[in-house]
Amino acid sequence: MPFQKIESEKLSQSVVRQIELLILRGILRPGERLPSERELSERLGVSRPSLRDAVAALEERGLLVSRPGAGIFVAEVLGSAFSEGLVQLFASHEEAVFDYIDFRRDMEGLTAERAARLGSDTDLKVIDTIFRKMEAAHAKRDPSDEAGLDAQFHMAIIEASHNVVMLHMMRSMFDLLRNGVFYNRQMMFRQRTTRDMLLDQHRAINEALQARDPQAARAAVAAHLTYVEQAVTEGLRAEKHEVIARQRLEHEQKR
Repeated sequence: MPFQKIESEKLSQSVVRQIELLILRGILRPGERLPSERELSERLGVSRPSLRDAVAALEERGLLVSRPGAGIFVAEVLGSAFSEGLVQLFASHEEAVFDYIDFRRDMEGLTAERAARLGSDTDLKVIDTIFRKMEAAHAKRDPSDEAGLDAQFHMAIIEASHNVVMLHMMRSMFDLLRNGVFYNRQMMFRQRTTRDMLLDQHRAINEALQARDPQAARAAVAAHLTYVEQAVTEGLRAEKHEVIARQRLEHEQKR
């Protein structure tokens, strides 16, 4: 007969499953420090030996890492998404920039559409809260804050789409963007006209999401990233023109 005795799950395995799900769902993020052993065992309601067994199992799977004197951290599980050689290749060829924007336009359009349909009221409240912070940063004219909130805004939409594969893939892509592999995001927030346009575009995305209009949300994301593409094109053209202008100046000064 195809029956087996029911065995109760070890406490350590229950801890493993809970932490795995938190990492899978993007709630615990790469590089994030876990609470102390004492605090974590109290929160989970398990003994320290059970917690240590769970941590050891998760370390063996490459999901957690212990740093002597610092604590236990979520491993940089996205670090292997792109090899160092590929990252350098992205950074040295302009076509990668525009392929990246195309990829974002397609994928983020889809995530915005899903967020409008599948996101909970709390998901949408998170997105709206970040947008309000963007408005406040815009008023202070802080390009660094605006650029950081821009990434948070887009990631919140991706999280609200409730697709864990998409979440981790796009988080990896945004990590490259934060590191300036594709283009300097802060530069885009230094020009008044561009800053105003970007804020209006994010407002349109937020309004479509709050109205739960999937088509409008997708269209607003597409319009935003088309504008980003144009801005990047103009920026690259301006850089090339500046190189030529400096060559002319150097030549004139030597004559």
